[in-house]
Amino acid sequence: MGPRIRRRLALPVLAASLLVAAAGPPRTSVAAEPAKPAARRIVSLNPSLTAILVALGVGDRLVGVDVWSHRQHPDLAALPTVGGLYNPSIEALVSVRPDLVVFVPSAEQREFQARLSELGVRVEAFDPLRFDEVLASIERLGRLAGAEERARGRTARIRAVRGSIERALDGQPRPRTVLILQRDPLFVVGGGNFIDEMLTSVGAANVAAGWTEPYPRVSLEWLVAQAPEVILDSSRDAQPPERYWARFESLPAVATGRIVRLPAGTATLPGPALDEALLLLARSVHGDVVRADDRLRSTLAAPAPKPISAGPTP
Repeated sequence: MGPRIRRRLALPVLAASLLVAAAGPPRTSVAAEPAKPAARRIVSLNPSLTAILVALGVGDRLVGVDVWSHRQHPDLAALPTVGGLYNPSIEALVSVRPDLVVFVPSAEQREFQARLSELGVRVEAFDPLRFDEVLASIERLGRLAGAEERARGRTARIRAVRGSIERALDGQPRPRTVLILQRDPLFVVGGGNFIDEMLTSVGAANVAAGWTEPYPRVSLEWLVAQAPEVILDSSRDAQPPERYWARFESLPAVATGRIVRLPAGTATLPGPALDEALLLLARSVHGDVVRADDRLRSTLAAPAPKPISAGPTP
């Protein structure tokens, strides 16, 4: 999860992380700054950024990653690790001679970023929280790594799938839904973040959307009072969610058996696969309605759309 998530919650489950200046008078006398060359030796200090680089076909430019990225990507097993998400090693990082370090900033990393800059290492920070910010991060990473066209194609595909799902589910009932990030203590997806936006797109009414925190810690009493009709459980607990939640017999989701396990990270990573995350959420909430929709099926069968304008850089 991004610094906004971590700073507000200190949530131990890693799920997400991770945003136009007013134009002044024209300044024709100042030459435009030349574009920097694409990075060739990249260190990624966040799993979502690592996943984006791999998905864009530039994983071979990675020369070091954080410990969590190393665990999540077996194909990167040969790469050196440069420390944890929030305690990277300056020495290990400098030793791989990167020309670009990408990371999601946190309060703990302010000194780290300053030290790298003093050493002349180029550092780029990403902090996506909203859906469009995640897409902007994909396109920005593509530009930095020389994979701009692939990045635009990836985000165009995500937008197309999102639009197709929204059209397919227009007019369908919107079941009261909760997405569980962790069971004990209980953390859920609140409002104002890309997961909440995806829930809206797939025709779910997020019962926690009113929380000001994007990923709040809540009580079981609160959850029971919300009476969710669908429980999406993305926790890493070993016990099957249908067995865990069965004790709360008053929950409509329990009474109707609408409890779905989401493999950890599949719908909560602000990475390159938001199209797949949207489909997973849509099928989890609406099931046969999604599978039977001809318009959606034809969209998914079609090749990815051509790249579109990247828009303003965050």
